[in-house]
Formats: sequence, structure tokens, C-alpha cells
Amino acid sequence: MGSKQGGWLTALVAMLLIGGCSGPTERPDRMVPLATVQSGPHIQAQELDGAIARQPGNASLYARRAAFRLDAGQIEPALQDINQALNLDDGPGEFYFTKARALRAKYHLTAALTAADEAARHGFASPELNLLVGEANLATRHYQAALDQLDRVLQQEPDHVAALFYKGLAFAATGDTTQAIDYLRASLTRDPRQAETMHQLAFLLNAYHQPEQGARYAARGLKLDPTYAPLLYDYARQFELQAAPDSALHYYARALQQDSTLYRADYHLGQLAYEQRRYAVAIPALQRALRRASRLPGARQQLAESLESTGRYAEAQAQYRQLVAENPGNRHWTYKVWKTGERARGFSGDTTRSRVSAVTPLAPRPATTNSDEE
Repeated sequence: MGSKQGGWLTALVAMLLIGGCSGPTERPDRMVPLATVQSGPHIQAQELDGAIARQPGNASLYARRAAFRLDAGQIEPALQDINQALNLDDGPGEFYFTKARALRAKYHLTAALTAADEAARHGFASPELNLLVGEANLATRHYQAALDQLDRVLQQEPDHVAALFYKGLAFAATGDTTQAIDYLRASLTRDPRQAETMHQLAFLLNAYHQPEQGARYAARGLKLDPTYAPLLYDYARQFELQAAPDSALHYYARALQQDSTLYRADYHLGQLAYEQRRYAVAIPALQRALRRASRLPGARQQLAESLESTGRYAEAQAQYRQLVAENPGNRHWTYKVWKTGERARGFSGDTTRSRVSAVTPLAPRPATTNSDEE
């Protein structure tokens, strides 16, 4: 995938929910060849400074410098330049396209789409304009609009790697897994060194309970970048799905070493540790996961029970209270609040309580909590 799509790809994928699950998605770092640095876009932008000083009314010079600054990652100066170009001459459609690129880079998606519309209205047409509009619609979850724009790109350039990739994401988001996998594979065939594409394939295949295939893409991606956290997560997940919990724990821990914000790695690590009664491992992992996603299925119950099992009754009671708040009228969690409260007071040596205890609530059978998607 070209450098123009690389940085945006990272941000876009982070906005999407794949198949109803949010997949943490980062891009592996790439080395910049040293030979290109001295003649890169930053230097090219600087070389225009003198020309602009001599011709401050030349809109094209500002527009060219804006494009170079965008390529150099200087987004705010680029936006200032292209706005100045449009103040001087609001006719060229290409100027609006450059503005749309700058706004997209700032994640101002509605404004980017408006600028893209202006570019088209002023006669600018290119696959890159269709791609930008498709990306922005995908990020704002307007999937049919995104697919329409991506189809236009592929009509002009059938092997466009980014368009194939984004079309795969759009189909995944709409639940068409077969089409999603087909387009992601087509993108990967044309650019076989994209770790992000391999992550998306592995993530989807794991989500649809095809861990053997998911493992192949994850392993292939890790050969390219052994420290890429989303792929380490995918590799751990396929071990978990194939009933190899120790290997899964190892790779979830490795994923978290590379990206501590990968809350699903914490979630699954905490669940596995809880199942093995390794509560000292489960507790911090589940706490971190719940800080980022408070309704993960079973996580709060497992955290409460882990805290209770290790004698941390006051903390356990707080979690059971939250479960009561999330499940009003649930007698089991109400009983657990009372029970851990009694134990917390007894453990702390509270002598202010009456010798006659309140009537103990009946202990009902455990009930399943209502919670968000996995």
C-alpha cells in the first residue's frame, strides 16, 4: 500500500468495528531509506519558500508547498498553505482535493468530504479522490457510500491495493465475511508485505472460528514484524480457540508488552488466568480491560470473584455493586454484595456492628449477566 495510504490506514482501522468487534489496529513502523531524506518532501517544501517570498500572490506555489508539506507529515502548515492558495484563487479543483487530504489527515472527516465535493464540482477527477471519499465514508460507517466510491476506484485501477483492502473492511463491517476475506486476500496478493492486511485476515478468520487459517496469516505477518501487537494478539487468539491456553497466555502477554492499550489481550489473558485460578494474574488484566471497555462479557463477574477468592472483600463488593447496578433485581449479585460486605467488616475487625446481624439474604443460584458483545 502506498505511503499516501499508510498513515491513514492506521487511523481508519482504529475507528472501525470488524464483525461487531473492535480490533485494535496499529501499523508497523517502516524505515525511511536514508538516501531519500535529503531530497524528500520536507526539503522540496523548503525550496519553495524563496519562490513564495518573491511571488506572494502566486496561488500555485502555495498549493505545491501544501502538497509537499502533506507528504512530509506537516499537516497544519499544509492546511494553512492550501487555504492561502484558495484565498488567492478558488477555481482549481486540485486545490480543494489537497485541502480534503489535509482535513482527512486531521481526522476532520465531514469537512474533508465537503472539500472533496468541492474538488469534484470544480472539475477534479481521479481515483485518489474516489479513494479519499471512500475512506472517509468507511470511517464514518456509511458503508454503501464507501463501497460505491471504492468500486469507482477499481473500475479505473482494478489492482489498486488500498481500494481492495478498504472494500474488504467495508464488507466485514456489513457482515459479508466471504466477500471481506476475498477482497483482503486480493489486496494481500498484490502487496504481500502488508502486516495490517494479514492482521485483518487473521482477526476475521479467528472471529468466525477458523483458527487454523487465522494462524497461518498471523504467523506469516509475524515473520515480517515480530513485534506487531495486533498480530501477536491474533496468534494468541488462535491458540486459545484451539485449546492451548498456556501458549495463548504467552502470546497475549507479548502483545501487551508491545501495546499496553490492547484491551482485548488483557480481557482474554484475564479470562484464561481466571479459569486456571491464577487470580493474581487475572485481577490486573481484567481491571485494565474493564477500564477501557466496561461491558465485556463475564469480565466484571470474573474480576469480582477473583478479588473475593484472594480475600480482597471490599474491592470485590465494589464490583458486585456494579453488577447489581447493571442487572437491577438480580438476587445473586445482591447476595454477593451482602456477603462480601460481611466478610470485609469481619476481616477489618469492625466491632461497631450490632451483635444481632441483619437477616441473611437467601443465596440464589448464579445468574448470567447481560453484557455487550465479545
